[in-house]
Amino acid sequence: MNGSSVLRKHSLKNVLSIFESRFFSSTSEATFETKPFKLHKLENGPSTTVTLSSEDAIKYYKQMQTIRRIETAAGNLYKEKIVRGFCHLYSGQEACAVGMKAMFRDTDSIITAYRAHGWTYLMGVDPFSVLSELTGRKSGNARGKGGSMHMYAKNFYGGNGIVGAQVPLGAGIALAAKYLGTGGVCFTLYGDGAANQGQVFEAYNMSKLWDIPCVYVCENNGYGMGTSSERASASVAYYTRGDYIPGIWVDGMDILAVREAARFAIDYCSSGKGPLVMETATYRYSGHSMSDPGTSYRTRDEIQEVRQTRDPITSFKEKIIGANLVNIDELKQIDKEIKAQIDDAVKRAKADTEIPLSELSGDIYAKPLETKVRGVSPFESLEHIRIGQAVNLN
Repeated sequence: MNGSSVLRKHSLKNVLSIFESRFFSSTSEATFETKPFKLHKLENGPSTTVTLSSEDAIKYYKQMQTIRRIETAAGNLYKEKIVRGFCHLYSGQEACAVGMKAMFRDTDSIITAYRAHGWTYLMGVDPFSVLSELTGRKSGNARGKGGSMHMYAKNFYGGNGIVGAQVPLGAGIALAAKYLGTGGVCFTLYGDGAANQGQVFEAYNMSKLWDIPCVYVCENNGYGMGTSSERASASVAYYTRGDYIPGIWVDGMDILAVREAARFAIDYCSSGKGPLVMETATYRYSGHSMSDPGTSYRTRDEIQEVRQTRDPITSFKEKIIGANLVNIDELKQIDKEIKAQIDDAVKRAKADTEIPLSELSGDIYAKPLETKVRGVSPFESLEHIRIGQAVNLN
């Protein structure tokens, strides 16, 4: 065979390979290697060899892409002054939430800080209800009264606006799971900015004393508001800061690595060994909140470099196409459908109405001991009314 024949043969092979990856997803399962996990007080950690099915590949891609679209829509609505107050976006951190949620059982719970829109969607609330809550409309997850930081669902204890305050609450949720014998684990999320709070270490101590099944997840996106973690923390090895509590460091931009770490954490905590600390090394593309341009303490080049080299959606897309788990046209169709869904949700959220003033005193308490609620002064009272069922209350 001469040189030109060999060249033609290889060219034809390349064309066929491109054709197959574009039009056919011929593999039902593939194996990948993740970055090594860093361990603290653990002899063994999660597996770095992970298996992914075609079905799960499509599911995870849809979930991450939907969260990205929701956050883009939320940012645009904020700029239009339709979303008011605070608005913290999760763009860039999607692999953390989707990877953890992938391993949740019916008994497992989650509580997080104020980047809660994506988690609300993952825990069963449709994008329209998320965006309606953001815009303060009656079809919102909390009928428009909670806003960006206060959304809830079954086994999802919110969005919490006070920095670090959700950490001891998460310990309490995990304690309840142990006390009631559900076998569940609570994932308690906080950022690197909250990691220096005293209440975090108090929760660590109590959890280890009582061997509470709590996974403390530090989502380290590199910046606490406008301060880099290196300038704020004497130790940035957040997975080791539980001291007497074992810890894991995981690449939070790799959904498969996060999924395996979550699998390990659930097995560890539900086996009676007590709490675990998990650090997910991730990145946020937007500022701390929408009022923060996010470029006064870091360069645009830094943000762009992460987008180009570490983006959780793009890198996952390349992996699953390269492994023939999906084809390019399948993903293009998914992108088109998600865009249409979120565009429709935005349109409906804008058209929705606010709750009437008569609902001001509705659903303040799950089990009110008194029917009267204080008004704007001690001499005025309102009647407590029940509108919806309390979430997470049996």
